[in-house]
Amino acid sequence: MMAIDGTWRRRCAVKTISEAGARLVLEVSIEGLSVTEFFLVLSSTGLAYRRCELDCVNGAEITVKFLRARDRLKVRPGNRSALA
Repeated sequence: MMAIDGTWRRRCAVKTISEAGARLVLEVSIEGLSVTEFFLVLSSTGLAYRRCELDCVNGAEITVKFLRARDRLKVRPGNRSALA
């Protein structure tokens, strides 16, 4: 796991994965981190990754949804920048 801005990284293991998301087992706590959106780095060189959104936390396991470009462009209430 890596922050969108690269300020933090955490090791984890993939328990299950699908086209829509994944269930991850954390090696270290994510308490205190901004984990609303982050990258799941899938290769040791960092060339394969997916942008994720935190869905659920259950102890050391978290569930994430994979985001696609069109998901990030959806207009949210109060966010008109996606229309520009």
